[in-house]
Amino acid sequence: MINEKSFFHRFANAIDIWLLASLFALVLIGGFAVYSASFNYGISSKYVTVQTAAFFLGIVLMLFTAGFNYQYYRQLDKAVYIFSILLLVSVLIFGVTINGAKRWINFGFFSFQPVEIAKLAYILVISSFLDKNWKNIKKPSALAYTFAILMGHFILIMAQPAFSSILPYFLVTLVLLYVAGAERFYLLCISLFCGLSVGIPLLIEFLKLQPFVANPSSYIGYFINSLQSNVIGIFYVAVVIVALIFVIWWLLWKFRVKISIIYAVLLGFAVMFGFMASMSVEKSLKDYQRKRMVVFLYPETDSRGAGYNVIQSKIAMGSGKISGKGFLKGTQTQLGFLPEQHTDFIFSVIGEEGGWFFSQLVILLYFIFIWRALIIARESRDRYGSLVAMGIAAMFVFYAVINISMVTGLMPVAGVPLLFLSYGGSSMVSSMIAVGLLFSIHMRRYTYY
Repeated sequence: MINEKSFFHRFANAIDIWLLASLFALVLIGGFAVYSASFNYGISSKYVTVQTAAFFLGIVLMLFTAGFNYQYYRQLDKAVYIFSILLLVSVLIFGVTINGAKRWINFGFFSFQPVEIAKLAYILVISSFLDKNWKNIKKPSALAYTFAILMGHFILIMAQPAFSSILPYFLVTLVLLYVAGAERFYLLCISLFCGLSVGIPLLIEFLKLQPFVANPSSYIGYFINSLQSNVIGIFYVAVVIVALIFVIWWLLWKFRVKISIIYAVLLGFAVMFGFMASMSVEKSLKDYQRKRMVVFLYPETDSRGAGYNVIQSKIAMGSGKISGKGFLKGTQTQLGFLPEQHTDFIFSVIGEEGGWFFSQLVILLYFIFIWRALIIARESRDRYGSLVAMGIAAMFVFYAVINISMVTGLMPVAGVPLLFLSYGGSSMVSSMIAVGLLFSIHMRRYTYY
């Protein structure tokens, strides 16, 4: 399928040098950071070897993906979706349980996280659907089908459970619907669904920390405690809100404000599914995750518990100042105060040992990478390629913004890695495949072959 001579000639001539340069620079910085983060644990060589092996495997898969015409994915969208569903089902059957969750399949000499590939398959599938149905994108059926595709992955990922893995799906879906020209009301419905899914567990945990809720005899305390543990209670609240939506619609109709009932129906479905999804999210969250979702506002209230991660991360980054403490000289890093410093908090390691300069360099490199992905989306010769590139760009924006905000205390600690920098073979390989898709689109901006 790939003519090696013509492929490498075209690849060399059509390569996006800025995209590739930013990619290699991020991986290089990440390699040094992972080595430093694991140096005093005596496993730095192991981590760097695994990360390097994943990177070179990723290069091979990136070249293969670039050589494969991305337009075939549009024709094979059903097969791609079925493949992604089978991947997510396989981890539930064959996965190993770690910390109460099945997210990895252990092959002995390496482990694989299927959701990393599934999220790329989702971008390909949802882009194909929106491209094929762009003329009907403003119809309610388009929102219904989009929601059904999303829920297929949502249910299986939350069954693992992997709360942090489902988060990028929301932003990708919203961005692609917006780019495809969907009704803004549909975006509101998706946003409402996402907000309720995550917001209700956050609100419950926040209210539980309030003094008036600590007293179970109070009305609010009783309501919150029953809402957290009683499925029927959550269902009744959702029904009341949906009923209120239809009452408001009826009143507006009576006052001659003619709004189609389909809007009330879609809003009602968004509320009902949002409440149902919040129950799934609530059950999947561990106690420490629930506390992290709220304590980030005031980490000092639980400095030895849920707020410990954020406090130590801030200390590390602040102590780095402008130029940093130097490679392997970060006290928070080398003394092991930073939690998960080789994965989720790798940016804190860079901030402490590389200082403000390297922190800003990483942000600049991500900016260049995402900027080039958006240029590829704009220059794509067809709508499908543009949607795929936009979906990939949205995914990288999510991971970069959430992780950096997380380690600086601007957002809750959600266990989201920093792509290309955080340790993780599955993440590295899937990110390189995503780059291969971008190159595949870029190389064919003037031709279909």
